[in-house]
Amino acid sequence: MTENLLLAFGLTLFAGLATGIGSLLAFFTSHTNTKFLSVTLGFSAGVMIYVSMIEIFVKAKVALVDALGVVPGNWLTVGGFFGGMILIAMIDKFIPKQSNPHELKTVEDMNQPGGGAGSDGHKPDLLKMGTFTALAIGIHNFPEGIATFTSALQDPALGIAIAVAIAIHNIPEGIAVSVPVYFATGDKKKAFKLSFLSGLSEPVGALVAYLFLMPFLNDVMFGVIFAAVAGIMVFISLDELLPAAKRYDETHLSIYGLIAGMAVMALSLLLFI
Repeated sequence: MTENLLLAFGLTLFAGLATGIGSLLAFFTSHTNTKFLSVTLGFSAGVMIYVSMIEIFVKAKVALVDALGVVPGNWLTVGGFFGGMILIAMIDKFIPKQSNPHELKTVEDMNQPGGGAGSDGHKPDLLKMGTFTALAIGIHNFPEGIATFTSALQDPALGIAIAVAIAIHNIPEGIAVSVPVYFATGDKKKAFKLSFLSGLSEPVGALVAYLFLMPFLNDVMFGVIFAAVAGIMVFISLDELLPAAKRYDETHLSIYGLIAGMAVMALSLLLFI
């Protein structure tokens, strides 16, 4: 149990701090690699959708049906699934559009004239945007931390797959924070720090799950959490990953990435039977 706990926390930390990778990519490239982002975002969506519908939803349903019976178990599974979607949708709704992590930025977008430059050459509007984006990503990533932690705790192989998928989708979010802050201040360290810190909400989510959910983690609680996790990840895939992947797409690369993500996830689940 202790090993699983350490693995679950470690995976959540890895997934959250991938925002720092996005920050580093932004500093060392002058152009956004749209092909890379399109494929990887599609891949991440494929992993999330497949594992949510084929594995996590089914695990939730089995746990709830065994604990409550066929009819109540099925109803609660579906309720938990859509409840997870509603939760993440409400979080998105209350985040201002320009600070929403779903409103992805490219390096080129930020390297434009204007942006509210002050007399000292700094751009306070861009700095404000980057700071609010970091805060928004922090709020947005909190339930993802709970999802990664609880999944890894129950099934380490599943937790690894989810952590990798979330880490991939955190990379462009790191770009969304660091690029405006860098162009506003010219300070790479400050931009990296904000981007890095925005990912810490995922391990914080894991800590909250450990402190407040673990004491009550019976079959019913596990089933509801897993059903909600499935809903959260499907919503993220449909609302964030696929639209972003299509935005960067050139030759259906996002769909190839999506299929590849599903295939890799399917193969990994088969290998762990």
